[in-house]
This record gives sequence, structure tokens and C-alpha cells, in this order.
Amino acid sequence: MNERDVERQLKVLANRRRLAILNLLRKRKEADVSTISEAIRLSFTSTSKHLTMLERVGFVEKEQRSLNVFYRLATDSPKIASAVFAMF
Repeated sequence: MNERDVERQLKVLANRRRLAILNLLRKRKEADVSTISEAIRLSFTSTSKHLTMLERVGFVEKEQRSLNVFYRLATDSPKIASAVFAMF
């Protein structure tokens, strides 16, 4: 891992909505976009964008089941995630 990777991860974490998503997934283990959207009180589209950002840096992974996409914390999540979860 290099400095650029750490910078990208920190930028993604520097948003209260994305932190709320990670905290929700930590508690629920997995959820679909609609459930996450309702829980963090954000539109479906905006929630999807936040989830895409979290997925790109490796914090979450997704699974398509029929018409729904379910998200969960990545099994090989970046180490920085552990430090973030210790704050919740």
C-alpha cells in the first residue's frame, strides 16, 4: 500500500454518510440499498453513489440477488477500517 491508496481511503472515510453506512453494515452484517437509504435518510441514488465509493476502495462488497443488490463489509477490508470501527 502506498500513500496515494491511504489518501483515497481517508477521503472516502471523511464523510458522515459513508461512516453511517459502514456503521450500519457493521451492526446488521448486510443490507440492500433501499434499507441503507432509509436508515441514513438519503435518496436511493445518493446512497448508491456513496456505496460505490466505499466499494472502490475496498470497504464494502456487494452481491446481486435477483433485482436487489446487497452490501456487506468486505472480508479483506483495508486495515484503516478497524481503527474507524473502534471509534463507534
